[in-house]
Amino acid sequence: MSGIQIAIDRGGTFCDVIAKIPNQPDYYFKLLSVDPANYKDAPTEGIRRVLEKATGTSIPKSEKLNLDLIQSIRMGTTVATNALLERKGAHVLLVTTKGFKDVLVIGNQTRPHIFDLTAKKLGQLYDQVLEIDERVTIAGFSEGGGDKLKIDINSDPELRESVTGDAVRVVKEPDYDRVEQDLRNIYRQGRIKTIALSLLHSYAYPQHEAKIAEIANKIGFNVSVSHILQPMLGFVNRTSSTVADAYLSPIINEYIQNFGDGFEGGLNAFGNKLLFMQSNGGLCPWYKFTGLKAILSGPAGGMVGFGETCYDSKSGKATLGFDAGGTSTDVSRYSGNLEHIYDTVVSEVSLQTPQLDISTVAAGGGSMLFWKNGMFVTGPESAGSDPGPVCYRKGGPLTITDANLFLGRLLPDFFPHIFGPNHDQPLDYELTAKKFQELTEEINKDKLSQVKLSPEEVATGFLKVAVESMARPIRTLTEAKGFDTSDHNLACFGGSGGQFAVELAKNLGITHVAIHKYSSLLSAYGIQLADIVIEKQSPASFTYNESYFADISSKIEGLVEAAYQDYKEQNLTDFNTRLEVYLNMRYVGSDTHLLIPVNKGEHDADTKFITRHKNEFGFNLDRNVLVDDVQVLLHVESYDKEDINPYEEYNNLSDRQVITKSETQRNIYFESDGWLQSSVYQLPQLTAGSIVQGPAIIIDDTQTILVDPKSKAAILKSHILIIVEQESKRQLSTHTVDPIQLSVFGHRFMSIAEQMGRTLQQTAISTNIKERLDFSCAIFDNQGDLVANAPHVPIHLGAMSFAVKSQIEIWKGKLEQGDVLVSNHPKAGGSHLPDITVITPVLDKNNNPIFWTASRGHHADIGSISAGSMPPNSKTIYDEGASIVSHKLCSKGVFDEAGITRILYDEPSKYPGGSGTRTLSDNISDLKAQVSANYKGITLLERLVDEFSYDVINLYMGGIQSTAEVAVRNLLRIAYKKFGGNHLKGVDYLDDGTAIALEVTIDYESGDAIFDFTESGDEIYGNLNAPTAILYSAVLYVLRCLISTDIPLNNGCLKPIKFKTRQGSVVNPSFEAAVVGGNVETSQRIVDVILKTFEAAAASQGTCNNFTFGISDKQVSFGYYETICGGSGAGPGWNGQSVVQCHTTNTRITDTELFEKRYPVLVHEYSVRTGSGGDGLYKGGNGVIRDIEFLYPNLEVSCLMERRSLPPFGICGGKDGLRGENHWFIKGEDGQYRKKYLGGKCTVRIGKGDRIVIKTPGGGGFGEQTGEDAASYPIQSTKPSVLTGSVGMRTHIQETN
Repeated sequence: MSGIQIAIDRGGTFCDVIAKIPNQPDYYFKLLSVDPANYKDAPTEGIRRVLEKATGTSIPKSEKLNLDLIQSIRMGTTVATNALLERKGAHVLLVTTKGFKDVLVIGNQTRPHIFDLTAKKLGQLYDQVLEIDERVTIAGFSEGGGDKLKIDINSDPELRESVTGDAVRVVKEPDYDRVEQDLRNIYRQGRIKTIALSLLHSYAYPQHEAKIAEIANKIGFNVSVSHILQPMLGFVNRTSSTVADAYLSPIINEYIQNFGDGFEGGLNAFGNKLLFMQSNGGLCPWYKFTGLKAILSGPAGGMVGFGETCYDSKSGKATLGFDAGGTSTDVSRYSGNLEHIYDTVVSEVSLQTPQLDISTVAAGGGSMLFWKNGMFVTGPESAGSDPGPVCYRKGGPLTITDANLFLGRLLPDFFPHIFGPNHDQPLDYELTAKKFQELTEEINKDKLSQVKLSPEEVATGFLKVAVESMARPIRTLTEAKGFDTSDHNLACFGGSGGQFAVELAKNLGITHVAIHKYSSLLSAYGIQLADIVIEKQSPASFTYNESYFADISSKIEGLVEAAYQDYKEQNLTDFNTRLEVYLNMRYVGSDTHLLIPVNKGEHDADTKFITRHKNEFGFNLDRNVLVDDVQVLLHVESYDKEDINPYEEYNNLSDRQVITKSETQRNIYFESDGWLQSSVYQLPQLTAGSIVQGPAIIIDDTQTILVDPKSKAAILKSHILIIVEQESKRQLSTHTVDPIQLSVFGHRFMSIAEQMGRTLQQTAISTNIKERLDFSCAIFDNQGDLVANAPHVPIHLGAMSFAVKSQIEIWKGKLEQGDVLVSNHPKAGGSHLPDITVITPVLDKNNNPIFWTASRGHHADIGSISAGSMPPNSKTIYDEGASIVSHKLCSKGVFDEAGITRILYDEPSKYPGGSGTRTLSDNISDLKAQVSANYKGITLLERLVDEFSYDVINLYMGGIQSTAEVAVRNLLRIAYKKFGGNHLKGVDYLDDGTAIALEVTIDYESGDAIFDFTESGDEIYGNLNAPTAILYSAVLYVLRCLISTDIPLNNGCLKPIKFKTRQGSVVNPSFEAAVVGGNVETSQRIVDVILKTFEAAAASQGTCNNFTFGISDKQVSFGYYETICGGSGAGPGWNGQSVVQCHTTNTRITDTELFEKRYPVLVHEYSVRTGSGGDGLYKGGNGVIRDIEFLYPNLEVSCLMERRSLPPFGICGGKDGLRGENHWFIKGEDGQYRKKYLGGKCTVRIGKGDRIVIKTPGGGGFGEQTGEDAASYPIQSTKPSVLTGSVGMRTHIQETN
């Protein structure tokens, strides 16, 4: 007997095996992924069992396996993912360009979580760095007409042709003899044998990398080379990916080698029989499987599996894949083709490689259950597989799996006995029930719980909250792509998928759920069905028009030829092939890429790009479309495709008879019905065409599927198709807050704010909003109190409520249906003028507001005395652009374009030196997008009211604020005890000597506090004045950081706080005061003062380091703005983080390669400013050194920076960090430099070849070096996000805009 085909998915908890044995039924089973007492390696054990089944003979576990009967072994594995998560990879040497040894330490300069004061990052994957004294840059630049400047490549010996078509300048060739000497010295030390090689611009000019790789290979190193692995623009991501590959590939190779040792003849006996699943959804031979390709190996099989088996190809209705495993929950979308992305972040490692768009959104069945601040919380912490849930009998915590068991949705007597210390016991129901009883008693004793709950209600509540928390990222996945979530089918799979299927479908408004017969092993089955994929890629730099069609075609042909050469070398010529060609395209000036498929001989990729861009983002631009790289996928097609459409099969059923109740009955608890006697059916005993009416459980050896009382399940040939009936919601009390419903409404309110944000991003047109996500959306109650805010920008926190309240006062009794208001003035709750707030009332039939929605977005220009509306030298608010106290942007639904044009364009130019907005069309488009976002919020709020009633929604809007209020009061009581009931005082000074002073008085009994800023200095004749909205935001930010756990961010946080300020002071300036610097600079200092007052942390760098340059002459016109990272302050129990954005900002820095491609600059150094953090028991974080040479004459350069006179303070005996420094190096005709100190606030004209060197401040230290930890607040470092894929990237961008 030969021809056995085996597919294996080695997951985090279970190893799934499916085998096709000739003349036998499919053989499938699960093993524990790790079970050292019973076997060394789960996949090898699985293959042994398959061979025993096929031959009918016993094979000892110690015996090497013979491959003669096996046709293929296809495997997906989490070996690489686990090594990355656990940081158990190889020792790696990073080899990179001189001046950039800290490229990955700095990354994109953001901190992982905006409310984590420790700003903790995971360590780097490499052990050592070798800098190479070499340099390549792009000749010329693309922004503002720079691409039209001619470059004669023959005019200068430094100019060379590149792979992309760009001209490059080789500034410095490497000394290869020196490189070899350095590498040999490191190799002789014996510890490091693996190199990650990544040089600046090697994607375009790979010659230096290629030569160094040749030298390293000759010495004996294993080398991961960036231009081979990922030839794409983007130095940080390419370097990170290369390091990850170098870190993981030896682990993969060791695993494959050990796997091969279990077989006769070892690895060499496999030939092409052993294939591994890659992140891109295709298989490759074991000898081509590398670390970078392995990270999404298992989940990729799941997406292929449901795409091949659960898609309605006839109707074309897209399917959402929901893969709920033991340790993770993954979501993806299939609409006839596998959707790919290039970028993701896994465990804080940026990865740039073609991969299926699979988003990890939660921790799976192992998600832990918590009662926090009066709310039910699920995850993100996971019990994992060891110890696992309570019911696993290993001392684990309560989890989602335990809730399902307790409620009768998992049946211990049908579950394998593989638990306990000896892996021979059933699931432990009794202990699970006991733990739920204990948790219920804890909840019922808590004063925050207004109702008494039963253990069943508690368990159901956690499941309800878990479904709600998983539904939010699913909406993100679909709606961010421009699709209605309810207009999908759902495919559920994975070990926990069947228990969540119906509830999740109801939440999302989906009516059909397809569950394949192998649903709990669908990743393995998908691996069985997958194609072998040969992938080739090349960078490009082409405008997509007729003049470049020949170049694009030539690049495609070269890649196709290389792919078919691999096809022949792998002896695959007996298989059919299918070719896919993609262009990675974007608009000029945009960072948003779309992968566009192209067909041979057709030149319509721009049309496809424009159509898809319109669908996903709601607009198009009148700009050229660029091609940044070309990708070819050669599919070697599997013979095992499944041609079954479950939806069509169901529609063709002639007789849909509901079968009788099963003789096997079990009690299952449902929220609306309580305990119900429910039928239990064995899936193998059900015939195709049977209809199972809920309540019921359908089981087989590997899966448990719950059918609720109102739904029914059709048994088909290879599927179960659940037809979901939406049930009416139960009536909720309008007087008493149910903590379960409070937790659910917390998610619902946040979901509304998030969906508003997605609408705004899709319909806006400016880079600031669409790509940097510099906006916030929020919903408010009828008094204008903030209920839920999707905070992308910390300084927006809480501030919008005061803008809404201001409009309530102005327009009381004067609003009609369809009215929309706009404002940005500090006197009306604004922060600074570029942040424009659009406010929309939700009116009842008497035109009384019942809710409000609002969106605040940063507009790139609104007029002022300088481009960008961020003038460093403004003295009054009239210098800073259009100011709007209040204006009716829409009247009865009609947009007032003429009125807003007058305000934005005409009014600012009336002031001396002023100009109207320079981006009027973008302003108008973005304001319309903000109106649309608000309308989306209104629609969703009205839907909630229809579902639950206004009184219920209003009750829970108050309840969610009370939850936040209680958390803040408890925090203030901690501070009261810390200071022995004394007043808290703190003061610091701006560089000009202006004081920021705070005194806090706390009432322990009530938890109220007075925040008194009256001793702060006077209003400044400059732009560092901070409107009160900024003050409120800074206080809310600090309170949230000190609480250090997720709480709803709303007005409840500020209810215990009474603010006292002095009119005419720097924190309560007059309405004519300039404020643009207050938003970005003074806000940082206010936060430092509050933290100093509470003795919570030393000062961080205390500035955004605002740096701008630009020009407008006869040839070019462009402007550039960045904020630069520094050191964060230390605190009790942690060292300050180096080179991160701090507190009120978390903006990303432009990647060096992109920076040099777009602008006439050469970055000489971007590295850690070692020693700039203050000493102490805990040391402050270090700042950064940024050295930029300018390659175009007469540029205007501006700095708006603090901490150039006074250093960031240390506290509790800790030392100060170093002040920042700004220097101008003026290049003379002799090539020598003359050095000038610039200070913190200046505007200068610089010449070609001049350099600006910025050294940012370090953070202050905490505690004396020989001292002990001071009493501290409950501050904890946030664990790395579990989110990956496009959902994870969007969330990452939201928090790092």
